[in-house]
Amino acid sequence: MELVRPGVRVEPVEGLPELPRVDARAAGRAKAKPVEAVRVPVLIIGGGPAGLSAGIELGKRGVETLIIDDKHRLGGKLILQTHRFFGSIDAVFAGTRGIDIATRLENEVRAFPNVRVWLQSSALAVYSDRTVGVLVEGRRYVVVTPDVLLVTAGAREKNLAFPGNTLPGVYGAGAFQTLVNRDLVKPTGRLFIVGGGNVGLIAAYHALQAGIAVVGLVEVMPECGGYKVHRDKLARLGVPIYTSHAVLSANGADAVESVTIARVDEEYSLVKGTERSFDCDTLLIAVGLDPVNEFYDKAREFGLPAFAAGDAEEIAEASAAIFSGKIRGLEVARALGHDVGEISPEWYRTSDILKSRPGATIHEEMPSAEAGVFPVIHCSQEIPCDPCTGVCPNDLIEMDKTDIRLLPSFVGEKGGKGCTGCEKCVAICPGLAVTLVDYRKDPEFPTVAIPFEFLKDTLKAGDVVVVEDTEGNALGRVEVGAVKAIKANDRTMIVKVRAPREYAKRIAGIRVQPPETGEPLSRYVERTDEDAVICRCERVTAGDIRKLIREGVRDINEIKAMTRAGMGSCGAKTCTPLIHQLFREEGVPEAEIIDQPKRPLFLEVPLGIFAGFDPEEEGHDSE
Repeated sequence: MELVRPGVRVEPVEGLPELPRVDARAAGRAKAKPVEAVRVPVLIIGGGPAGLSAGIELGKRGVETLIIDDKHRLGGKLILQTHRFFGSIDAVFAGTRGIDIATRLENEVRAFPNVRVWLQSSALAVYSDRTVGVLVEGRRYVVVTPDVLLVTAGAREKNLAFPGNTLPGVYGAGAFQTLVNRDLVKPTGRLFIVGGGNVGLIAAYHALQAGIAVVGLVEVMPECGGYKVHRDKLARLGVPIYTSHAVLSANGADAVESVTIARVDEEYSLVKGTERSFDCDTLLIAVGLDPVNEFYDKAREFGLPAFAAGDAEEIAEASAAIFSGKIRGLEVARALGHDVGEISPEWYRTSDILKSRPGATIHEEMPSAEAGVFPVIHCSQEIPCDPCTGVCPNDLIEMDKTDIRLLPSFVGEKGGKGCTGCEKCVAICPGLAVTLVDYRKDPEFPTVAIPFEFLKDTLKAGDVVVVEDTEGNALGRVEVGAVKAIKANDRTMIVKVRAPREYAKRIAGIRVQPPETGEPLSRYVERTDEDAVICRCERVTAGDIRKLIREGVRDINEIKAMTRAGMGSCGAKTCTPLIHQLFREEGVPEAEIIDQPKRPLFLEVPLGIFAGFDPEEEGHDSE
């Protein structure tokens, strides 16, 4: 990432880039500076939800702590998450938007004078002398000696190998959400998503909010792996979802122009004759994450006391990262000899619940009542989430608080008090899975309050909209009666419609995208002139590597020596998992594969920085 600043010139690169010009005489006069050395009780690598939560716990106990993060502000992926959080409303800010949680955590951690923060600073390596090399602001090398290392570096995205996978227009979810949610850039007009986990489902929703047409979403498994409320929300908004399908190719000469997909059978083999292509200019890949745990592994290898939290420990939701960070913060303080008391077993249980995968899906049943006013809860899958239970002024939405994965229910009346129609449960639900049905004015055409998270001028009173059930099936066309946007709803609007009694309770959402957006092309596009690229840095294809595997090569170091796969600037972090996948596809057991050693440095650094030279000193052209 290069921050924009006055005087920066941005130009397209044509041909190979040139090395910076160096004035040899001036460079010879430059003097190396001593490398700075810092000692600190706790070093936290990563200023995301886990790192900040740990830093807060350490700050409360007066433990001197240094947090480093490679971005220009704290929060990690929270600053890309404009949606409301799932999880526990008491433990991890459930019902609050990720961007707002980032601000809360940053403000809290910066209030502790014993917690220092270095931004735009990257950990380079953990060394055998139990020190950590840090590149500060891209130009200054510092050796940090911590008593304890806490790794909260998050995760990196997995990649896919298919023809056209390196065309301009093929994005990872993180890059896409950075542009759309952080930088407010609209990078595409027509988007296709690969991956039905929470990351892909949420990215599709964010795209729709930004006014981007989402042509479709493909998932190789029979069901989307993300929360059903996310999947249902997309279906209601008009996004076609293709389960048991895989991407075949991204097509185009100089950039993505279309994508081709096909159905897969029970063995995940492509079914001939099911190929379809869709017009799009961007393909977003969201097929899972791998922990960034290299620093933790090296610290353990060299005997440096180390802990890991968040995705660096185990891939889960950001709410789980917040809570695991709290626990690790206490464990680190205890390891340093501070009296933290007993860490409650309930904390560990809550952490496990927040990390849990989606559970059973229950058949949705409509309330029998057809009088008064009451919420309809369209949430039918067991996931860790409870915000709706904490906002009802009469405490009428209940769940077993010992396990917030269980489904909530509306109890109707308590202490002689019933639903007042306040709509708080409608506004706070992270999955937009609560509506409010009001029969008081007209029992034949009750008013339905529906959550809506698009720009205020998207809908207005008098507009006619298509309303849909939980699964995205059209129920009918109704007129919008009112659109409420109040500060208390935290950027969630309430759209009110009058609907026939026959289906009013079944209404779960409003279609935003017309069906023709997701129509396939009349003929599918076949891309046969290009192999999938495995190593993007060195342009090594799947065919290059398969040939060596079939010739008997089992050592990835040998593949590296013969093809240069893994010698690029990413340090083989992107291509190595794909090479392992090729071995599996060729029927080679994992036990026969000899892996390559991991790069000693996490990222590329000019050699002069290690000697104390400033890259912007006289004699070095900073352009």
